[in-house]
Amino acid sequence: MEPGDPQGKRVAIVGGGLVGALNACFFARRGFHVDVYEAREDIRVASFARGRSINLALSHRGRQALRAVGMEEQIVSKGIPMRARRIHMLSGKKYSIPYGKKNQYILSVDRSNLNRELLTAAEKYSNTKLYFGHKLVGCNTELGKLTIKRSDQRPLEFTYDLIVGCDGAFSTVRKQFMRQTRFNYSHEYIPHGYMELTIPPKDGDGFEDCLVFDELMDQFHNDLGACLPEFSRLRVPDDHAISDLAMYNYVEMREHVNSTWFIFRKHVDNFLHMLMPSTIVPLYTMVTFTRIRYHEALQRWKWQEKVGQWWCPSSLCHECNKHPAHQHCSAAGGRALVVGYCQIINRGLFVMGAAGLCGTYLLIKWLAQDSEICMENLWGWSHYLKYIGNFPFGTEIA
Repeated sequence: MEPGDPQGKRVAIVGGGLVGALNACFFARRGFHVDVYEAREDIRVASFARGRSINLALSHRGRQALRAVGMEEQIVSKGIPMRARRIHMLSGKKYSIPYGKKNQYILSVDRSNLNRELLTAAEKYSNTKLYFGHKLVGCNTELGKLTIKRSDQRPLEFTYDLIVGCDGAFSTVRKQFMRQTRFNYSHEYIPHGYMELTIPPKDGDGFEDCLVFDELMDQFHNDLGACLPEFSRLRVPDDHAISDLAMYNYVEMREHVNSTWFIFRKHVDNFLHMLMPSTIVPLYTMVTFTRIRYHEALQRWKWQEKVGQWWCPSSLCHECNKHPAHQHCSAAGGRALVVGYCQIINRGLFVMGAAGLCGTYLLIKWLAQDSEICMENLWGWSHYLKYIGNFPFGTEIA
């Protein structure tokens, strides 16, 4: 497709949820004619909104996307800052694990209200139309044809320059792609299901794809023919990384947050990040408070884990049943042995770490008594250490 003025070019967005409504804003502000098709009724007038009621955790990436369409302040003003993860133990004990530094937080926002506001924002563009009760039943991506069934069951067919699938986990657009030859697709379920609760929000973020595509439209001057392959080249590695990170986050929430060793490592990582902010960056910080590409964040984290293994070979013991020794043990007795083994290591490391910190304090105090060494010099040396080295991937954290 030739680059240039998008006037007269038609974009169909399948799905009027959070990402679909945001995408409509991005395309409409560029001058495309945008039609949004949503199978459900308009949630702004519906007596009952289907879907998950749990709040959405809005991170730096999501806020950047909202800022690009001029909606950040409008949404942030209604959000609730969340600075830490609250852990409730079976014993009744409660404690918090901070998400980042004292000034860093994610925002808890009402999912339904955010969807309503995005739909209203999209509808304000004269070149955007929203169609509710319109269900996609078929599409030909090569020809740009959509077959839509209205609420009266009457099928309609339309042709577009671009079809954007934003119709969620059980995407009809994806199913149409799966009918093509040599289209790889896999689906894996975790052991746990979803349950509605009235307590803490769950991390979620899905707006960055919209922002990345919009940035590519700037780069390639609205040339969809150039943007689409470049978008796939950039985002496929990141999407694979997102899948891996989501599974890791699931395991972390399921098991690691109750581990003394895990919390100790969190403190160590934060301390190293304070000393060398460009070299050691906690995984959660990279994912939530920066726009470092997901696959790069994963690579950096793996490198940092290898560094951690250097000073502690058992740093992979976050999850006892994944300890290398477990590979040689029987299911029941072996697991108990490894759990006990890891507990001994964790307690020993905790004592060693505490002793190391105390020893460092005493050493500094002793050095400060020397007439030739003053605290100002020690501060200067630590300040120098803080800025030593740059990580090979070269991404700076603001």
